[in-house]
Amino acid sequence: MASPTIAANAYANLARVLENSGAAKGSEASGQSFASLLKDAVGSVIESGRKSDAQAVAMASGKANVMDVVTAVADTDVAVSTLVSVRDRVIAAYEDIMKMPI
Repeated sequence: MASPTIAANAYANLARVLENSGAAKGSEASGQSFASLLKDAVGSVIESGRKSDAQAVAMASGKANVMDVVTAVADTDVAVSTLVSVRDRVIAAYEDIMKMPI
């Protein structure tokens, strides 16, 4: 199983690709574009992973207790699981659209 940090890095790379390809150029004036929404979600997962990593390092050096580390890792796990669930829903919606007759 991949660690939350590996998954967060994968989504960060996806956000970087979306940013470089200009996918956010077609945003609507009245709302947030899907690309920017995805970028924000990935950014929050990455930040959660960084906090989790920082807590683990602090515990290894004796500056944090186990409860803080477990809480940070659980928060990261929930964030990554949520992002994966959203990704699965988007893929399922795309597949449903592709199955529609023209």
